[in-house]
Amino acid sequence: MERTKDARWIVKRLADAFGPVSEPDRTPLETLVLTILSQNTNDTNRDRAYASLLERFGTLDAVAEANVREIAEAVRPAGLHEQKARAIHATLERLRVEHGSLDLGFFEEMTTEEALSWLLSLQGVGPKTAGIVLLFSFGRPYFPIDTHIRRVLSRVGWIRGSEEPHRRVNSILAPDPQLMFDLHLQVIRLGRTLCRPRNPECGRCPIRARCQHGSEGNT
Repeated sequence: MERTKDARWIVKRLADAFGPVSEPDRTPLETLVLTILSQNTNDTNRDRAYASLLERFGTLDAVAEANVREIAEAVRPAGLHEQKARAIHATLERLRVEHGSLDLGFFEEMTTEEALSWLLSLQGVGPKTAGIVLLFSFGRPYFPIDTHIRRVLSRVGWIRGSEEPHRRVNSILAPDPQLMFDLHLQVIRLGRTLCRPRNPECGRCPIRARCQHGSEGNT
């Protein structure tokens, strides 16, 4: 794919600057619930909401037995708590009805496209949430894009205007799950530290040499 060499260069430059990346060991369902909670908030609030959920109910099986109002109270720290509670409850209920257990292991029998379609059919799940589950939990080659990644890759020049970012980036990257994993986490780091929405520190950016925004003389 046309951008794969650039992606490897970006990963190397950011790894040299920030160090290697790693992701906590979670079940696919934990990853799905956490990613729903992460929507429109930061990791701290997400983790507080998930801890509150488990403190109140003990397990996700118990969450499935709870009503939406109780779930919403537990996940209030994540913001949009009623919306997220409905999405979590609907997801758990669908798994129990369709598969008899709270387990996403049936994805192993699906193609990436089939698993993506199933996830996108869930209430409150979009391409980013679906992509995180597929890439991080199942090693499937689908690159998820959050607000930090979209901002960075737009400035770099990979995403143009209002085009759909997931379709665009997944069409220009080789289907390499390890590369996608490293690129996702490293670019998020860059977006949180230097490539901020306002006053990006282009002069300190490790990938400025291949960034359209940085090469235009921004500092």
